Amino acid sequence: MNRFTKIFLLGIVTAALFSAFIYFEYFGISNKLINTFFGLGAIALLLYIPKKAVLVAGFFIGLFWFYWIGYSFKYQGVGYMEPIITFSFGIIYLIFFAPLSFTDKPYIRAVLLFGLSFIEPLGWNWMKIELLFVNSYIGVYKYQLVAVLLALSLPALIKHKTYKFLPLLLLVFAFNYGYPKQYDAPLKIKLIQTNIPQEIKWTREALYPTIRMVYQEIQKAQNKGYDVVVFPESVFPLFMNKTPKLMQELKKASKKITIIAGALLSENNLNYNVTYMFYNGKYKVAKKLILVPFGEYIPLPKFAQKIINDTFFQGGSDFVTAKKPTDFEIKGIKFRNAICYEATCKELYTGDVKYMIAISNNAWFTPSIEPTLQKLLIEYYGRKNGVTIYHAANIRGTGIIK
Repeated sequence: MNRFTKIFLLGIVTAALFSAFIYFEYFGISNKLINTFFGLGAIALLLYIPKKAVLVAGFFIGLFWFYWIGYSFKYQGVGYMEPIITFSFGIIYLIFFAPLSFTDKPYIRAVLLFGLSFIEPLGWNWMKIELLFVNSYIGVYKYQLVAVLLALSLPALIKHKTYKFLPLLLLVFAFNYGYPKQYDAPLKIKLIQTNIPQEIKWTREALYPTIRMVYQEIQKAQNKGYDVVVFPESVFPLFMNKTPKLMQELKKASKKITIIAGALLSENNLNYNVTYMFYNGKYKVAKKLILVPFGEYIPLPKFAQKIINDTFFQGGSDFVTAKKPTDFEIKGIKFRNAICYEATCKELYTGDVKYMIAISNNAWFTPSIEPTLQKLLIEYYGRKNGVTIYHAANIRGTGIIK
């Protein structure tokens, strides 16, 4: 085996170990012990493999985690961008992990890797190094990542064979000794999963069947004694405040059951991606706080934002945000609202939050691992913060996450 082949294979194996927990979860074969060994193996390889192999690993980690991001471009009329975007995410994470290739000292790489755990390229926060251990015997707090990095890197400093692997005992500090208690909300909540493909979701032909489906699900949930029925993000593919008759019907239905559903809001010539809560004949709107990079906003200087928005998104990435998170109160119980990407952002878990209602539209990226990665990230934040998440999604991802 020549050197190039060895470097390439080491990079591929490292990326595969680093990504395996996502695919195990996707195929329903996730195992804590396997995830623990694979996660530790991935970190160890990143600390010890040759410099050039780090770059190969970074590129394939980007592909294995985020190959699906380009899928949404076909719905914007620029499907030719899909392979370009996929390749770009490989390059982005090659650059992300590149600092590790500046040295072959494992303990210096450990410091650099810990530093990388705080960085979000282009505002995209789904690369969480600690996420490798979300369903393992290792915890996901920063101090536990430090313990893992010390345990795996310090043997390189010890010359005496007898004591060389003594630092591995530091893994005892990385073990998962439990997270804050998560509780079920004292309400009967019905989560609705819809299965509306993205290519028809916003068409006129799909509008009325969708509205009929929503009414039917409301009626069924009401008949079964549910307190709340939750629909996915943009289940109503329209500007809700521009349809007074529909709003009146939902307010009427809400006298018997609380209805939570995603839609759009047009206000002062600005567009918002929102959640509507209809209750007791009234309604409340929760505006999205955090937008999806390149999906709902462009994380670049103003001059570049307009060019990219007009060229690739046909003006679609022009949503604006709320100033702070929104809480819904249902029968005296407070729920934090989160719309899709927000449920994977730490800002939504600040303050007094025990329960969260999250709504998503995962049709943009299916079939792919995106709903699985989203679920793992929600578990990560929910467990760290003691929050139980009630998630309603289009296509995949619906369920109680804790």
